[in-house]
Amino acid sequence: MNSSKSTNLENFFAVIPAGGVGSRLWPLSRASAPKFLHDLTGSGQTLLQDTWDRLQPIAAGKTMVVTGNVHAHAVEQQLPELDEKNLILEPSPRDSTAAIALAAAVLALRQPNVIIGSFAADHVILDQDEFHKSVIEAVDVAATGKIVTIGLRPTEPSVGFGYIQKGERLDSPTACAVLKFVEKPSIKVAKQYVDSGDYFWNAGMFIAPAKLLLEVLAKTEPELHAGIVEIAKAWDTPARESVMKSQWPKLKRIAIDYAIAEPAAEQGLVAVIPAEFEWHDVGDFAAIAELQSQGKKGNLAVLGSAKVLSDSSSGILVSDTNRLIALIGLEDVIVVDTPDALLITTKEHAQKVKSLVDVLKQTGHSELL
Repeated sequence: MNSSKSTNLENFFAVIPAGGVGSRLWPLSRASAPKFLHDLTGSGQTLLQDTWDRLQPIAAGKTMVVTGNVHAHAVEQQLPELDEKNLILEPSPRDSTAAIALAAAVLALRQPNVIIGSFAADHVILDQDEFHKSVIEAVDVAATGKIVTIGLRPTEPSVGFGYIQKGERLDSPTACAVLKFVEKPSIKVAKQYVDSGDYFWNAGMFIAPAKLLLEVLAKTEPELHAGIVEIAKAWDTPARESVMKSQWPKLKRIAIDYAIAEPAAEQGLVAVIPAEFEWHDVGDFAAIAELQSQGKKGNLAVLGSAKVLSDSSSGILVSDTNRLIALIGLEDVIVVDTPDALLITTKEHAQKVKSLVDVLKQTGHSELL
């Protein structure tokens, strides 16, 4: 690594936004214990711990976590190495822009040339070396004045992801300009995207100079930017609590894709690095079952402490209890057992769990959420 690249990585600071309920993973994932606080891969660690460990070789001592007040104790317990000054607690959810922009603003005041990288707490990445390689290249490209995203090569015409359209190659080993970000498409359009070879899945990983992120936000969402700046100025002072209390509830809820990534792409400010690593978004139980089975049919994957008897059954069983569960003759089944709720469905219907959670909200069963 040459001296300029060393400097770029020295300026790098990782940010882990740890939010979202993960309603497609109910009843395991709840508002008080969302999916990033669970071991959903069988690694023996939670998704948050796996994300933290993945970042340490390139961001040791330079990793910030942004999470809700309600998760503070669990996060501190799971990440004993996390420095208290690098933990940002949100009083209430305000979507990804507020979380990432506040981290950027706080870090920019501490270190003006900081390049931040935002990596969700609930993704699974299996090839650490390739991941580090992609991030290091992204940091180098970001240092030239770009917002960089890591694009995933589509393995199928999925309608569950947004897409990134690549443009011309940049002066970097693999980086390309980003022409635009595209919303989740229809299956017909997704197939056209995949066949063209010009589109990547958008996994929401962004690496950029903190100042550049904030400059774009100032133009697209001036009120949100102003509130973030006010909070950041007070963050390392005794005024933090009072300023947070007055400003945070007024911040607009908006995803970073809409507030920063899409407008920046229109200005030619975004680049994409094609990922060469295997990535999984454990968005529902079917995705976890696929990850556990590694493509093998007929397996029953078991996560948790349950005693299981299985005969001619396949799928996934996730348990938060220690009672005996017996399955006979069920294919592609999903069983999720918790002390106060039991979910039984199939891989085919796994996406519908979110609708069930919506019904629970509407019928006043908030104690189960």
